[in-house]
Amino acid sequence: MPRWFRSLFSSKKQEDLSPELKSRIEKLERIVGFKIDDPSLFLKALRHRSTLSQDKYETYDSYERLEFLGDAVLDLIAAEILFNNYPEKDEGFLTKVRAKLVRGDTLTDFSKKLGLEDLMELGERNGAGKISKSILADAFESIIAAIYITKGYQQAYQFVDTVIENNLVIDNLINTVDNYKSALLELAQAQKRPIPHYELISESGPGHNRTFMVKVLVGDEELGQGKGKSKKKAEQKAARQALKKLRG
Repeated sequence: MPRWFRSLFSSKKQEDLSPELKSRIEKLERIVGFKIDDPSLFLKALRHRSTLSQDKYETYDSYERLEFLGDAVLDLIAAEILFNNYPEKDEGFLTKVRAKLVRGDTLTDFSKKLGLEDLMELGERNGAGKISKSILADAFESIIAAIYITKGYQQAYQFVDTVIENNLVIDNLINTVDNYKSALLELAQAQKRPIPHYELISESGPGHNRTFMVKVLVGDEELGQGKGKSKKKAEQKAARQALKKLRG
């Protein structure tokens, strides 16, 4: 990694850290598998924007810039892993599987299994004390960026490859259904049923945080309901319920 690029990020030695921060870094070292020479960068990779109201942080001191870089690095790593593991598959197959591999749900699962959730620095958590899926997914990508900056591409590749190998069976991922609405439509047509349609049951919450409840009907029969932060997510959940019913 070029020295000028690394110099964009402040450096802080472990002996300068408080006991609490030193403990977090030691836990993170066990996760990434190497000694961290730039603790400040890795601490930033786990810092949510909700902390920026504190006087000790600047507007750029959250993980967001790192997440931006980590997203791009992860895309390349995932592409290389799939390219090497599936030499006889075409571009369409590789693109679809990469999308599943780098989607939010997959990355959230990685973060939880690695224990990143316990190391995050947030200004506040939700009412249940949990961290949202999107934040956990972003944190995984920001850690990849921190590894890439300090150790280079090969170390970042090794980290991602090890996480996938230990926590995911790619062949199983390939067979998972992402678009339940599309799958429900195909199944309804195969069973010579009417085309599924979706109806909004209710919506609640403030304008910036709405929750939608949707039901899906095939003909006059209601086969499922779903709740989500958008109509599309609610419809997908309703379709998933309907699929289970139709498949028996």
